Amino acid sequence: MRSAHNDRDGREPVDDTQTAAAKRLLDDLRAQGFAFERIGPGEDGPVRGVRDSIAYRDEIYLGGFSDSCFAQRRTRRSITVPGGLPVTSRVEGDALTVLHGYMSWPRSGT
Repeated sequence: MRSAHNDRDGREPVDDTQTAAAKRLLDDLRAQGFAFERIGPGEDGPVRGVRDSIAYRDEIYLGGFSDSCFAQRRTRRSITVPGGLPVTSRVEGDALTVLHGYMSWPRSGT
């Protein structure tokens, strides 16, 4: 039987298999060159990951297992672009949807 734990703020319980899958995907992303940092307080605080390649800047924001997560790919330019780099791909949703969505994008050059 699968176990689940309930987040302290009363959100839906998260299945331990979901947590394990997310951790494996994060490990894979680290191996691909992502640098992750916790940007909020606590061990379950939001996490932001960034990876720069020649062609793109990839960003992942994980606010938890809820629908407050996204990943986006921006095309890098040699000139300054008003409003920031143009977004070429974006996925939003829960943590696993975002991580799986990002993993389905074509690999960018380094």
